[in-house]
Amino acid sequence: MMLRHIRFLKNVFLYSITAFGGPQAHVAMMMKFFVDKTPYVTKEELLEYNAFCNLLPGASSTQTVTLIGYKRGGLSLAIATLFVWIFPACLLMGIFSFVLNRVDSHSLHKDIFKYIPAMAVGFLTYAAVKAFKISIHNLITWIIMLVCVAATYIFFKSPWVFPALIIFSGAATNVSKKRIPETEVSKKKVAWGNIWLFALIFLLAGAFSETARKENWSTRKPINLFENTYRMGSLVFGGGHVLMPMMYEQYSVRPEARTATDSTTAKNQIYIKKEDMVTGMGIVRAMPGPVFSIASFAGGMALKDKGALWQIIGCVIGMVAIFLPSALLVLFFFPVWNYLKKYAVVYRSLEGINAAVVGIMIASTLYIMKDISFLQGNFTSLVNLVIVGVTFLLLKFTRIHSPFIVACCLLVGYFL
Repeated sequence: MMLRHIRFLKNVFLYSITAFGGPQAHVAMMMKFFVDKTPYVTKEELLEYNAFCNLLPGASSTQTVTLIGYKRGGLSLAIATLFVWIFPACLLMGIFSFVLNRVDSHSLHKDIFKYIPAMAVGFLTYAAVKAFKISIHNLITWIIMLVCVAATYIFFKSPWVFPALIIFSGAATNVSKKRIPETEVSKKKVAWGNIWLFALIFLLAGAFSETARKENWSTRKPINLFENTYRMGSLVFGGGHVLMPMMYEQYSVRPEARTATDSTTAKNQIYIKKEDMVTGMGIVRAMPGPVFSIASFAGGMALKDKGALWQIIGCVIGMVAIFLPSALLVLFFFPVWNYLKKYAVVYRSLEGINAAVVGIMIASTLYIMKDISFLQGNFTSLVNLVIVGVTFLLLKFTRIHSPFIVACCLLVGYFL
């Protein structure tokens, strides 16, 4: 059965190695890869999936692409899609944990990536225009969109802003019950397997990690690494820019403080130098794929002192532990969500939720633009403007594949 989906998985792989710019830009590229290029989902479905995933903790773009695989081929294809999407970025970040101290960290920040943010703006503009035509069609959706643009731009770095806006927007379109009246819905049995597995892993990881810490087991570091990473993947809202400060505090700031007060008890703890963690946080932003792949780098650095084999194991632990809770949560709640959509109160909320997604896209575009040189009147500003315009026009009026656009932007950065 999986052979029927080889073409789809090939598209996921191409998407994974060209998806720059973070979760909002990732959704814009999904619009091109999975809606326009090959219609695996409709525009409405993609917006709904993205909005739904922003209500859950974890990696929202990873959850969204997993749902595309789930819709197309069920659980087995969802798992394969998840692996194909996360593996390239995690592999690159894992390799980086090996080479970090063998190269000059300043030389890693190459100008090859300097026009990627402008390209991401082009993708986001394209996606926002397409989503606008679908979702903004009356006064209430206009109001919701404008409120979400303002709130997202102001509180972009706050982890609660995305789920809060989606809940608020869904509630706003439920004020009137005239257009979609209540209907009777038959009850459906809920499969609780995934959520019980999620909770069981969470509790067992916590128990083993605390025991390993207190008794100072020889395997304390990998056990602590799994528990810390799984916990962060289970609880973080707001994407990678929220996850990275959490990891920095967990693996760099807190261990340094413990060592300063009690070097004996802190001897066998996970510790990553602050400068190494900061460099990893910078490099992952230049990598294609999910920002959560920083966990693969952190896992490798955490077990680096135990030898190469343990360092590889650390990279694998980081990759599995950060993405496992996201997958378990989305694959449990999505069937529940599909069932709840039959209720008028939930169906009505979709109108507001889709308007909120458009507002978030527009605000994300503006937020990225504020850090890009556009109006300085120099050569770089001119090139940025050209890249934004050309990217948008190529996406809208041609069938040129997204990887070609990304490759061209990298070449422009290299030569200019």
